[in-house]
Amino acid sequence: MSDRPQVLLSGFADEAAIQKTAEQQFAAFAAMGLEYYTNRFIDAGHGVKNVMELTTDEITKIRHLEGEYDLSVSSLGSPIGKVKLRDEEDGTKNRYAPFEAYLKNDVKKACELAHAFETKLIRGFSFYHPRGSDPAEHIPQAVEQLGHIAEECHRSDLTYGLEVEANLVGGNGELLREIHRQVNHPALVLIFDGGNLSSQGYNPYEVYQQYEAMKAGIGWMHIKDYKHPAPPAGPGHVDEESLKHFVPPNVGDSAHEAIMLDFAKYLPKLEEKLKRRGVPGVFLDLEPHVKGGGQFGGFSGPDGMGVALRGLCKLLDYVGIDYHLRDFEDIRAARGF
Repeated sequence: MSDRPQVLLSGFADEAAIQKTAEQQFAAFAAMGLEYYTNRFIDAGHGVKNVMELTTDEITKIRHLEGEYDLSVSSLGSPIGKVKLRDEEDGTKNRYAPFEAYLKNDVKKACELAHAFETKLIRGFSFYHPRGSDPAEHIPQAVEQLGHIAEECHRSDLTYGLEVEANLVGGNGELLREIHRQVNHPALVLIFDGGNLSSQGYNPYEVYQQYEAMKAGIGWMHIKDYKHPAPPAGPGHVDEESLKHFVPPNVGDSAHEAIMLDFAKYLPKLEEKLKRRGVPGVFLDLEPHVKGGGQFGGFSGPDGMGVALRGLCKLLDYVGIDYHLRDFEDIRAARGF
């Protein structure tokens, strides 16, 4: 048995399916050798829906198909936290949701869905501050609300992951580090995403610095990368719908090689921590967007997802991190041979 650090590979399955049907998503992931997926947008027979909108019958059908394709859910790809902190007009289309009702309805439902899909992890965000304002000024309100979300998840034996992403209060690693420090709750972890930093204009050295800021709070990673066609001007407000230059994780500007070399040393400790919370290991969740991305999702196609997975595996092989893809023995075992 290898003594090298290990990760669990997963991905946003909707990125691999042209029509986003459950069967397309699961067939693509099974063919690539993946055993886990994150559920975000899916068509279970009644049109494409966000996971938060699924009915009981649709959930039942998806769970049945998971069994047929031998797939499990790594995390619930929820949009929790992608709403405005304040009910102010700021020139964006972001919606505002009164927090007490949001916690009672949306967050509670996300917890129920996580249990329905038998995952311990909920992907979420850190709220939109008014465009043009300093996100640091809004940390106290974000901390208060995220503390309530973390506690709601904790009561349900779940863990809430804050993804680093443009235009949110936690738009970079330094801001998320401060949020994580102030919330100080065992059910709150951070989700590193290099592509969400480099696409804001951070250069590879700066992306690595943001990873360092987040490292102590990281619970899992999203894997995407970005390659600017020209040197970026630097971080600022991002028109997420205009982003077109996402690339596989071994060819972009997000310093994945250096980050993974360092992350390998931290993996055993993190794996132990997560297993105490019922999580099977440390997930690297592919969200490559290689055919385009936007505010609430992205697309890679089955071919693009395959290219991104092979790029990630090549990177992990180089830095000495183990992973598992389905092999013939897995197929034989699943069929009782």
